[in-house]
Amino acid sequence: MSGTSLDGIDAVLAEIDAAGKARLIQSHSVGFDTNLKSELAELQFATNAELHREHLVANALAKSYAELCQELLRIQNIQPSSICAIGAHGQTLRHQPASDHLKSYTHQSLNPALLAELTGINVIANFRTRDMAAGGQGAPLVPAFHREQFYDSLENRAILNIGGIANLTILPRSGEVFGFDCGPGNLLLDAWIYRHHGKAFDDDGQWASSGTPDSELLSRMLQDPYFTKQPPKSTGRDYFNLRWLDDLMTGLSLTPEDVQATLLQLTIDSILKALRSFASNTQTLIVCGGGVRNIALLELLKIQARDQMPNLKIASSDQFGI
Repeated sequence: MSGTSLDGIDAVLAEIDAAGKARLIQSHSVGFDTNLKSELAELQFATNAELHREHLVANALAKSYAELCQELLRIQNIQPSSICAIGAHGQTLRHQPASDHLKSYTHQSLNPALLAELTGINVIANFRTRDMAAGGQGAPLVPAFHREQFYDSLENRAILNIGGIANLTILPRSGEVFGFDCGPGNLLLDAWIYRHHGKAFDDDGQWASSGTPDSELLSRMLQDPYFTKQPPKSTGRDYFNLRWLDDLMTGLSLTPEDVQATLLQLTIDSILKALRSFASNTQTLIVCGGGVRNIALLELLKIQARDQMPNLKIASSDQFGI
C-alpha cells in the first residue's frame, strides 16, 4: 500500500488463519521513484491531460507494487503460486465522500489487472469504492484489522494511525467498533517543509520545535467545520492542502518555522479534540503509522494529553509487537 503522505510503498507478507488471525511473516518498504512521486502529487489536483497521465501513473504504480511484492517473496524464498492474493487499494488521488451515493466517490490510481499479470498472483482491489457503494466512507480501512490485533475486553482502547491523515479506530470493551479521520497528520507538515526547504519531511519535528505556534492561525484552522463533524467522516489531500493553508494565512505575517509549529499543534489538537468528543472513555491510546517517528509530535501529544485526558495511557504499537 501507499498512503497520502507519499513517503513510499509498504508491503507485508502475512498468513491469515480460518479465524481471521494474522501472523506477520515479513515486511518490506521502498521509496517512490522521484518522477512517479511528482506525478502523483500533481494529479491530486486538476492538470492538463489528466486522464492520460493518470492511466500512465496507474501502470507505473502497478509496476512498482509488483517489484516490491517480488522482492518480498524473494527475501522469504516463497513462490508466487503459494500466495492466495495481493490486496492493494492504490494511491488516492480524489476522495469526496457525501451522504448522497450518487455524489460520493473516491478514486485510487492503480492498474490491478497489470499488477496481477506482472506477479502471477490474484489481486483484490477497489475495496474503497466497494465500501462507499455500501454506504461507507471508503476510509479509514484499518478498523477491522485493529480490532483483531488490539481489542481487549478489559479496557476501552483507541488506535491512532498518523500518516498523511491522522485517523482513529475506537475499540470499546463492548459495543460497536468504528473509525474515522481526525484531520491532517503529517500531510501539511511535509508539504510546508518541502515548500521552504525542499525536504520530504521534518526530521524528528526539529523544524517545528524551533518555532512557536500562532494562536490566531491555529484558531482559524480549528474553525474548519470538518473538525466538529460527527463520524463517520473521512478526508484527504484534496481537502487539507497548501491552498487551504494559504487561504487561512491571509493577512498574517508569520515566519515559516512558526507556521510549522502551528501545523504540528493542529495535528495534536485535532486528535485530542476527536478523542474528547467521540471517545472520551478511552483508557489506552495506541499510536502507529509514520507519525510515530516525529519525536516532537509524540512528546507534545503525551504532554498535552496528560492535561486534557489525565487518565489516558499512550503506547506505541511497537509495544504490542506491531
